[in-house]
Amino acid sequence: MAQTKRTIKKYPNRRLYDTEISSYITLEEVRQLVLDNEDFEVRDAKTGEDLTRSVLLQIISEHEDKGQPMLSPQLLSQIIRFYGDSLQGFMGPYLERSLQVFLDQQTQFRSQLNNLMGQTPWNTLNDLTERNLAAFQALQRGLMDTAAKVIPTPGASSRGGKKSG
Repeated sequence: MAQTKRTIKKYPNRRLYDTEISSYITLEEVRQLVLDNEDFEVRDAKTGEDLTRSVLLQIISEHEDKGQPMLSPQLLSQIIRFYGDSLQGFMGPYLERSLQVFLDQQTQFRSQLNNLMGQTPWNTLNDLTERNLAAFQALQRGLMDTAAKVIPTPGASSRGGKKSG
């Protein structure tokens, strides 16, 4: 069964309507579709024009304005310089391949790290915490045993005590 592409209609009032769930959605919900690897397109409700790229660029722009930006002004300037350049047609595919290589390497690195450390970094942290706790408990037992040997318990005979007489 072939899965159809989800259609989101953009109205003149800039509202986005998800035809699959028959409801208006926010730009953040469109971002979540991207994160969930949903196959979708954004179409102008009146003309049917494909606005997917424009909406995705809007999401990037909003996230670049928040927090720590990923795209430096120098990088953005360099990208702008490629528009109209004879190499413009090569730039998009080059960036896509470069990003895919980066993602593949990231996946491989995470896999190797997980194999090295167990299932997840949390497992390693939990194991370390358990070992530290066991060592601390052993230290406490040792101190209590030593203290019990050094400090006489009440009612026990002591050395150099009273003379009987």
